[in-house]
This record gives sequence, structure tokens and C-alpha cells, in this order.
Amino acid sequence: MALVIDMIDETEKLGKEAFQLVEELLNLAADKEQVAGDSEVSVTFTDNERIREINRDYRGKDTPTDVISFALEEMTEEELAISGAEDLPRMLGDIIISIPRAKEQAEEYGHSFERELGFLAVHGLLHLLGYDHMTEEDEKVMFQKQKDILNEYGLQR
Repeated sequence: MALVIDMIDETEKLGKEAFQLVEELLNLAADKEQVAGDSEVSVTFTDNERIREINRDYRGKDTPTDVISFALEEMTEEELAISGAEDLPRMLGDIIISIPRAKEQAEEYGHSFERELGFLAVHGLLHLLGYDHMTEEDEKVMFQKQKDILNEYGLQR
């Protein structure tokens, strides 16, 4: 069973191939991380100005960034038991990707836009699953997972 993925392209510049790429990569990553198939995630593709606003408003950083994730899983086990939410699909959260920033970074790193878009989508999903890169050790773990998923899919650097 696949993830339930809601994708919105605010830039109106992506084709169905980009949507298919992101969907397949997110499902591969979710499978490798043993995420339940009916789990839900939202992916929004936006521009630098909009992601800058989001970064400013929610993270206090008034600059555009490449990807931002908002995890929705903040409930404790006790809250889940009280609300009966354990029977509902798992709501992972939202991933927001700047398409212009993805294009800039693909050029900067010397790989394809598809590779960068895939990297940002997987990076965002791993954040939703609780991975982070605040310490050197955490970064090693998260970035190795990203690399493994992208390589398995066929998007090597």
C-alpha cells in the first residue's frame, strides 16, 4: 500500500514526470523506513519568495531556503489513546520545496534538477520521520539514508 500524497505546484512549472518522481521516491523512502502505507503527506512546490516568507514566519530566518518540513506527529501515546486517533491514518506532515532553489542547487552541485528535487523530497520526508542533522552523527545517519534511497532509485550524484 502506498502513501497518500497530496501535491500542489504553486509555480505551475512542473510536469507530471516531476510529480511521478517525487511520488515514487517518497514511497520508496517510506517503504525502507517501514512507514504504514495509508500514511499521509503533503508536498507543496513553491517559489523563493513564498518559502522565504514561511522560513521567516516559522523559523525566524528571513531568507529563502530549499526545503522546509512541518511534522504533524506531536501527540503523545496518552493523547492518542484518549482521542482514539490510533485508528486514523498516520498524518506525517508537510514538505515545502522551492523549485527555483532546487534548480539553482542542481546547477551549483553539477547534477540534474531531478536528482536535486528527489533529494529535497526525501530529505523533507526523513525530517517528518524524526531524522535531523543538528549533530555530526545525526547528519551522517540522515545523509547516508538519503544517499541510499536516491542510489537505489537511480539518482546518483
